[in-house]
Amino acid sequence: MLKTIAPEDTALRVALWRALHVLVDPQPHVLEDEVGLRLAAPDAGWRNRPDMDPRFTARIRATIAARARLIEDLVDQQSAAGVDQYVLLGAGIDTLAQRRPDIAARTRIFEIDQIGPQEWKRRRLEELGHGVPEYLTLVPVDFETDSWWERLIAAGFDPQRPAVVASTGVTMYLTAEANAATFRQAAELAPGSTFATTFTLPLELLEPDERPGRADTERMARAAGNPFISFYSPDEIVALALESGFTAAQYVSADDLTERYFAGRTDGLRPSSSEQIVVATT
Repeated sequence: MLKTIAPEDTALRVALWRALHVLVDPQPHVLEDEVGLRLAAPDAGWRNRPDMDPRFTARIRATIAARARLIEDLVDQQSAAGVDQYVLLGAGIDTLAQRRPDIAARTRIFEIDQIGPQEWKRRRLEELGHGVPEYLTLVPVDFETDSWWERLIAAGFDPQRPAVVASTGVTMYLTAEANAATFRQAAELAPGSTFATTFTLPLELLEPDERPGRADTERMARAAGNPFISFYSPDEIVALALESGFTAAQYVSADDLTERYFAGRTDGLRPSSSEQIVVATT
């Protein structure tokens, strides 16, 4: 029997921040997701935790909601155009498969994650009555010894057909070599495919008022054994995508996300400048 291991604290926090956006921010919500909260099942006092303080987490929860919405919109757009494979690297407690049955009905979703957390998620989906439907494939991978690409194909992914592949909140924890390897592998996707990933700006490129908070975040990440390793400027990440073999790459800034998803708000909610997105196509 496979051992179930709860996801890392970073994945759990992301699910709780998505829920916090719904619970504390005024409508319209960028993303409606409380399924992740039910999966995570935190203790009753979770909203009193310092890392959930609404006053200090506004921009990070806006970022988390916006990046999930951007990926969701991308998958929705591409699946409507006939691209029916979606791969999420480092899936964590993602809930698109549960929240958007309209997208899932025309898309085969592959969620790739570590073996223990993947089995934990399978168990929680079953306990909550969602189960693992036919359109959702959980792909457990030991990233230290396995090739995620080989495991993905073995799970039924068709490399000869286009797909959307996404990875969020991962690049800063990986070496430059590991990130480059992921980009090169994704660039081998069939023509008409899309690869979207977040990346973290160097501290000096952040808005000045965000730099002290980011420095604190990095210190806490190091103390928890998950140091930030890789940082990219927008020019560097676009160059990496093109050098890896993609035919085109578009940089999506925090300002772009603000214009797309937060325009007209009166509460000042907007994403952090720390994390940005690149969308590359084959």
